[in-house]
Amino acid sequence: MAPHTEAHLNGASALRVTDIFPVNPDKIIKLISASKGAASFPDDWDFELDEETIDTQHLQRAAYSLRHSDVPVAFPTETVYGLGADATRSKAVKGIYKAKQRPADNPLIVHISSLYQLRQLLRPSGQQNGVDGAMFDPIPDIYKPLIRKFWPGPLTILLPNPIESRLAPEVTAGLKTFGARMPRNLLAMVLIKLAGVPLAAPSANASTKPSPTAAEHVKHDLDGRIDVILDGGPCDVGVESTVVDGLSSPPCVLRPGGVSIEQLRQCIGWKDVVIGYKDSSEEGLAPKAPGMKYRHYSPKARVVLYHTNKPQPEWKKVIEEFEPRKSIGFISTKKWNLPTPTMRTAIMESDRSGSQSNDVANPPVTSSEPDGFAKLIRSAIPHAAFETHSATVQTSERADDVDVYAISLGKDTESIARGLFSALRDLDKRGVEMIFVEGIDEQEGATAAAVMNRLRKAAEVEIRD
Repeated sequence: MAPHTEAHLNGASALRVTDIFPVNPDKIIKLISASKGAASFPDDWDFELDEETIDTQHLQRAAYSLRHSDVPVAFPTETVYGLGADATRSKAVKGIYKAKQRPADNPLIVHISSLYQLRQLLRPSGQQNGVDGAMFDPIPDIYKPLIRKFWPGPLTILLPNPIESRLAPEVTAGLKTFGARMPRNLLAMVLIKLAGVPLAAPSANASTKPSPTAAEHVKHDLDGRIDVILDGGPCDVGVESTVVDGLSSPPCVLRPGGVSIEQLRQCIGWKDVVIGYKDSSEEGLAPKAPGMKYRHYSPKARVVLYHTNKPQPEWKKVIEEFEPRKSIGFISTKKWNLPTPTMRTAIMESDRSGSQSNDVANPPVTSSEPDGFAKLIRSAIPHAAFETHSATVQTSERADDVDVYAISLGKDTESIARGLFSALRDLDKRGVEMIFVEGIDEQEGATAAAVMNRLRKAAEVEIRD
């Protein structure tokens, strides 16, 4: 690994170069042991690396930066790409806010690699066991059924932050709680283990912009602001984790994501869980979880969201009515039939940022999946890029031409979720001024609810009854 100067590690360089380092975890990482905890969930685990590969060098460089640098590192998870920093060092965590230009009152989720690491965070600094040295488990009992069922995976739990906390105060944004999750991504888990510290990690995008589901999205937003992007390929889920608060009565969902409220209700102690979020930004309130207060997931273009009970807009009328806009985009999901056969077809660049095939190995968690750590060792199937169709159109109602772009994300909800942020980013990249999006039925389940939550936060206009 190349040496790093202190100035470079601490962000002093005015000519920062952002590099993408590809890593294939399936080729370099081997799980070798797991120490069993309660209910057969491992308290900790270990692995071996193939030290001879360039991928391992990339991974070790990222871990070194996380331990010693105040500049955050971008890495993949199963939901979206995260921007990670040592959650125990204030200067490192401040680097996240600086790189993203994120409001300081927006708390960060802590990513951990083991229950042992989580328990260390829940105990006051310097304390290993109970007050008198007696053994006790600081993880609240209400969360243990969820941990057994959904971790590693797209679920964040809200936990009490000790008065003498190991976490940097910037992580919690002044709250007495913090969110934690264990990602279902082998590369992310090994990175955290190699770094030896918990990682505070929001999505690796510029604040308010669509979340990144590919390394190229991170590069677009944060080029020149960070040094290292680990490229583990496209994300499997495509929307962020579900955030739950089991410390309240009744328990509540603070943000929808990859685990549905119906799935939560199947777990002991969560039968009466309620929705505790709004689809619009909650201005003026202290957010208990990321994504609650500020406008999020927004491209530069104006987004118009059509609900499922509204008919498909007539694209020629749209072109005429929204003069003088020079470019318009359409994103279809389950029902819209866009005029793609007569349009030019432009396949997305080979940046692996499109949607994934339906036969994905790591789909969102369902009740039929194996519980616990077994989910981690499955490897992902390569993603297939969606197509962006384009045409230059002239109508009798306007003298100038207009560029029209159309993207179909397919009819499968999981594919829609994986491709949504990529589609918004692709249209932004093409300079589209207005985007019309076909919504989906949020009653379908966790992924559909999460998709509609993100679209409502991105949209300036909603077309509904």
